[in-house]
Amino acid sequence: MMLPNTPSNLSELPIYKKAVEIFTLSQSISKYLNHDLCMLRNDGTEDTNIYFSGDIVQQSVSLVPEIVNAQLESCTDRKYKHIASLKRLTNLLYKNSYRLEHSNSNGKDFLPILRSELKKFKQLQRNWLLTL
Repeated sequence: MMLPNTPSNLSELPIYKKAVEIFTLSQSISKYLNHDLCMLRNDGTEDTNIYFSGDIVQQSVSLVPEIVNAQLESCTDRKYKHIASLKRLTNLLYKNSYRLEHSNSNGKDFLPILRSELKKFKQLQRNWLLTL
């Protein structure tokens, strides 16, 4: 997954690669969960956890653009807005992975893997920030 107009050197950054991995993992987990969560309950209501599974995909797909924008931005204020957004997205991914842990699906077994990758991503963020 490389954005159009992304310089190739950016796609070689460890944080960029990890963001792509997190997106792929989130997408796979969401597909797995949705299969179990899309059925209506006996009372005709839907499982609200299905929304959190979509949220992890939305949040993870936004990681790469924020990295690219922060990397390419020359204005310090705007650069830090992208960095803040990246941190916020990472924290939301954590929070939603914990919310999904309570879902009635075998897919929830993969959520600790996602959180483990998010921990690595946070460490990469700290190292990457030193290079900006």
